[in-house]
Amino acid sequence: MTARESVDHAGVLREQLESASPDLLRAMVKTFAETLMGAEADAICGAPYGARSDDRVNSRNGYRAREWDTRVGTVELAIPKLRQGSYFPDWLLQYRRRAEQALVSVVATSYLLGVSTRRVEKLVEQLGVASLSKAQVSEMASYLDAQVEAFRTRPLDAGPYTFVWVDALAIKVREGGRTVNVHALVAVGVNADGQREVLGLDIASQEDGAGWLAFLRSLTARGLAGVKLVVSDAHRGLVDAIAATLPGAAWQRCRTHYLRNLLGKVPKSAQPWVATMVRTIFDQPDADAVRAQFGRVVAAIEAKFPDAAMHLDDAREDLLAFAAFPHEVWRQIWSNNPQERLNKEIRRRTDVVGIFPNRAAIIRLVGAVLAEQTDEWTEQRRYMGLEILAKARLTVIDGEAEPDDNSPTAEIAA
Repeated sequence: MTARESVDHAGVLREQLESASPDLLRAMVKTFAETLMGAEADAICGAPYGARSDDRVNSRNGYRAREWDTRVGTVELAIPKLRQGSYFPDWLLQYRRRAEQALVSVVATSYLLGVSTRRVEKLVEQLGVASLSKAQVSEMASYLDAQVEAFRTRPLDAGPYTFVWVDALAIKVREGGRTVNVHALVAVGVNADGQREVLGLDIASQEDGAGWLAFLRSLTARGLAGVKLVVSDAHRGLVDAIAATLPGAAWQRCRTHYLRNLLGKVPKSAQPWVATMVRTIFDQPDADAVRAQFGRVVAAIEAKFPDAAMHLDDAREDLLAFAAFPHEVWRQIWSNNPQERLNKEIRRRTDVVGIFPNRAAIIRLVGAVLAEQTDEWTEQRRYMGLEILAKARLTVIDGEAEPDDNSPTAEIAA
């Protein structure tokens, strides 16, 4: 057995916890990473390190060093080498925050974010790590709660927020001795600098008008203003709440949500064709072309599926609100929907937990994901150019502003 393999990872972790080392988190990340890589290498070999087995198809051949930059500092990892072929973990190639999230999800997401002690201890044991200190977990969770609360209640002072997306995700939680569904209400906006920003998060017992009204009012109280277009599904309570709290803002029905509804009205074999036809509506160069293509698509679908065509025609105005804005806006919104991408990231993390023990645990986990995503968006290039935003703000919505000379609205008026 090599010196590297003789290291007792569980023992090292216990020593770090007992000594309360200032490098505790970095040491934990290193321990978890090397344990995870060892398990993956053993799986490739078909047998644990040093074990005789008829199932073995490969064997270890030392290590190679690799520095890994994380938010807790640079960690020097020892990556297992194989006698035949090569091994390199995929997660180490990803953007460092995503890689770190994937790595510590067992502890930092599950244990620290409200999963039952028994379940997380079982998960931790699968990594070969001893049980963690409950006092340490409590301290770290309290710190995270404070950070999430500060994020959720911060002033929205980077406006005007020209474009806003709102959506709700159903999440299971234990309440009153039974498992129920609650809804995480999430809002995302584009601020004055053209950057995406998570505006708010709240938990509602039901996705009804009262819950949406309270949520949107809390956003306006914190500073949400200057909204020109809101994208959401067609939940009646939500649409009414948008009209009540954001007067003058146009409402655009989310094409992703709508397409799911429409495809339910056609046979499965025809769904790819219908989906492709509908998407062509949003790929046109100007407002006139959008409306003309909408008519052609309705006519084409009507020839085969009259009910689906009627459903699409009834949603015409809800789906075409975007056509009042410059073409550059359409291209960005439809090619890179921040809400849909964000929902996938939230689902990836909440699926690890399954059923949350309480609502506070949901806010802790989802809030942490949203705060980190906002940080990542801030570091990336602008979501939307400032010139495009300026044109969008001049677009006529209920007579609020004069149209820009180059806007689709001006072209239609001409």
